[in-house]
Amino acid sequence: MSTTEVRRGDPVTTVLTWEVRPGREQEFERWTRGITRCARRFPGNEGVSWLRPEDGHRFHAVLRWSDARRLTAWLESDERAAWHARIDDVAIELGSERQSTTGLETWFSLPGTTVRPPVRWKMVLTTFLGAFPCTLLIQWLVTPRTAAWPLPLRAAVFPVVLLPLLTYLVMPLLSRLLRRWLYPPPGH
Repeated sequence: MSTTEVRRGDPVTTVLTWEVRPGREQEFERWTRGITRCARRFPGNEGVSWLRPEDGHRFHAVLRWSDARRLTAWLESDERAAWHARIDDVAIELGSERQSTTGLETWFSLPGTTVRPPVRWKMVLTTFLGAFPCTLLIQWLVTPRTAAWPLPLRAAVFPVVLLPLLTYLVMPLLSRLLRRWLYPPPGH
C-alpha cells in the first residue's frame, strides 16, 4: 500500500529499507541517530525505530506518522533531502521496497521485505501472551481505582493504557523473543 492509498487522517506506518555498503555500518548508524532526531522534530512524527540486520547489510527504518499528508511532507522535505545527501557513498534507500501500513499488522510483519507475516494462529497466540499479563495488571492495579468513574471513562482507561503498552513495549519484545518460532527458516 502506498502512502497515497491510505485514507487522509489515518495514522500511517512506513518501512524504509536501506542497503549499506560493507564496512560502512558504523558510519550509517551514526547517520541514523541524526536523521532520527531530525524526523522526530517534524510535525506529525510519532516515532522512528531502526531494525538492524543480524547478517547482511539491509537496515529498516519504521516510521510512524499521524497521517499520510504529514508523512509525505517529511519524505519530500528539504531537511530529509539534506540528510540523504550526507550518505550518498555509504548507503542507498531501496525505494522499490518502501511500504506503508496502518493497523496492528506492524506488530508482526516487516513490510518492504520478503518476510511473510506469521500464520494467524501464531499471531493470535503471541498477542494473547502479550495482552493477558497486561490485562491482568490493568485489572489489578487500575480498575479498583476507577470503580467510581462513569462507565465511558472507565472503559477508555483500558485501551489508553493497553494499546501503547502492547505497541511500543510488549509486542516488539515478544516478536524478538519468539522470532525463530514466528519466522521459521524456509523448509521447517
